[in-house]
Amino acid sequence: MNVLVVGGSGFIGGHLCRELDGRGHEVTALSRSPGDDDLPEGVESAMGNVRAYDSIKDAFAGVDAVFNLVALSPLFKPKGGNEMHDQVHRQGTENVVRAAENNDVDRYVHLSALGADSDGPTAYIRAKGRAEEVVTDSDLDYTIFRPSVVFGEGGEFLSFTKLLAPPYVSPLPGGGRTRFQPLWVGDFVPMLADAAEDDRHAGEIYEVAGPDQLTLAEIAKLIHESEGRSTTVVPIPMGLARIGLSVGGAIPGFPMGADQYRSLQFDNTTDDNDVDAFGVSVADLTTLRAYLHRRSE
Repeated sequence: MNVLVVGGSGFIGGHLCRELDGRGHEVTALSRSPGDDDLPEGVESAMGNVRAYDSIKDAFAGVDAVFNLVALSPLFKPKGGNEMHDQVHRQGTENVVRAAENNDVDRYVHLSALGADSDGPTAYIRAKGRAEEVVTDSDLDYTIFRPSVVFGEGGEFLSFTKLLAPPYVSPLPGGGRTRFQPLWVGDFVPMLADAAEDDRHAGEIYEVAGPDQLTLAEIAKLIHESEGRSTTVVPIPMGLARIGLSVGGAIPGFPMGADQYRSLQFDNTTDDNDVDAFGVSVADLTTLRAYLHRRSE
């Protein structure tokens, strides 16, 4: 297949391009500023911004399958404010879907997020929900993935946790009780690739996550333990955390704000893990502990 990966030079995109190239597909990575160092050997690059339709439309000519992976992080406050979530996720998806429809693309695979809801509690979750509505209202044969946090080489979740929970003494909002279900990128990208290759996945929405549900405090301790350090979690009352992050969010350059506080008030987990739709058992998935142990060797 001729495959276009929108957001192909990002964290998940780079791993997916490598997976698709290894499967023998002709792969092009579309991104705002692609560099040769960002892409696996054998993968072509194209430049475009999903917020500007005319900048991306030509890249869709002759394409059989499209992956839309473009996303702003929910972990950090976006430059330009929370309205950027709507511009990138909802408006950007409108442009990608339009280009795919205009070029009669056979398969479209969309990266969403657990909890995506147009009426959700954060700008990120609302924008992801509205983007899903754009996809499901389209004429495309789509597959939507809602993953929990994805970790691995080049990802930001582990570095975010270390920023929020420094070594030795980790002051965490609510004692770090927010739960996550981390999914290793090496387990995730084969599922994405399978979704484009197998028509049985058309029209499906999959919630996928890792094998363990872990609190933020447990994740912080695992990370520091793997680096030969210990840490003691000091609970910060959620009310104080809200004030601190809200005030900090008004300071130019401060990486988090009120939206990140709200994101820590609900779990990022699923009880309906759909990895079995791809012939994968939860028991076969890589745990965060195993990954950290491998990385430290």
